[in-house]
Amino acid sequence: MQRTEYPLLSPSLGSQKTLVAFHFGVAGAGPKVYIQASLHAEELPGMLVAHHLRERLEAAERAGHFRGEVILVPAANPIGLSQRLDHRAMGRFEFDTAQNFNRHYPDMAAAVLEAALPIMGNDAGANVDTVRRLVGQWLTQWQPASELESLRRQLLLLSHDADLVLDLHCDTEAVMHLYSEEACWAPFEPLARLLGCRAVLLARESGGGPFDERLSGLWWQLAAALKNAGVTAPLPQACASTTVELRGEADVSHKLARQDAQAIEAFLLHAGVLGGQPTPNLPPMACEPTPLAGSQTLRSPVPGVLVFLARPGDRLSVGDVVAEVIDPTAGSARVHAVRAEVQGVFYAAVRERYIVAGGEVGKIAGPTPFRSGDLLGA
Repeated sequence: MQRTEYPLLSPSLGSQKTLVAFHFGVAGAGPKVYIQASLHAEELPGMLVAHHLRERLEAAERAGHFRGEVILVPAANPIGLSQRLDHRAMGRFEFDTAQNFNRHYPDMAAAVLEAALPIMGNDAGANVDTVRRLVGQWLTQWQPASELESLRRQLLLLSHDADLVLDLHCDTEAVMHLYSEEACWAPFEPLARLLGCRAVLLARESGGGPFDERLSGLWWQLAAALKNAGVTAPLPQACASTTVELRGEADVSHKLARQDAQAIEAFLLHAGVLGGQPTPNLPPMACEPTPLAGSQTLRSPVPGVLVFLARPGDRLSVGDVVAEVIDPTAGSARVHAVRAEVQGVFYAAVRERYIVAGGEVGKIAGPTPFRSGDLLGA
């Protein structure tokens, strides 16, 4: 194992942040997996999972069980970790730009298309190597203009040539679930089984340029662009990426983190990154994948005290009351029922118990697409 510190661009005199990565295995020896935690810096379950996973990976390396390479970044957002306001962590949006730390990553398919057009051949494997080389060169030449851009660049430098990418997040109050692009679902079905995901939300492209989709989207988007340009060279889906939502923000315990680290280690065995022990049997799926475009974001049209009648993990039918919003100042008692408009699993809820008009209440994984455009929240 090698621990490496990567300095970020200094935003001000006397200020310098570093990104820490742990490198396991041998580069090029087999599949490469990139795992990072807490890109939204107030989402802490992933950091603890990374701590326990690191111990397991160190033991596997000592035992000579590595068949590939793993890069583990346990705290992917040192900028957000330093942001606090009124004694509260503020790690989702950068203070300077108000940008979401998990949006606005560069379109690498567009960046390398022109260079790739004349040099793609008939060998699919060679084409993958070519694209990875071009992307690496483009990232190396990119001169970030801010600390935030330097963070994005460094994360992509570490991950752009990975076969599998796991971005560990969490919601406010939630059950285990994951997001991925449709092209990536087959490689990650074992992970969903091992983690016991209660919801799996898939999209061709969710929009907004999130970290994980810029890595997997590179391949199917570039393949489509090459085809549109009349280039018939084969280009497989060389990277599968996913955002894993490790339940809720308060679900930070050694018990859960050890459980999740064990599941990720088992996934690495299934993926051929680790060896030396039998591949564990896969448990049954705890849910069926549903389209992200079928996910209903519940909102309240009125302000008041938010009282949940349903809990994350409950299966709901259309018309079920999920929560009540109570106005205790009204002349006569006013209770507004927030009802499910789709059938499915209530997989995430907000933490606050006072809600403003138009405020978000939670999310239900519905089976039928009904939304379009950017599918992710702020």
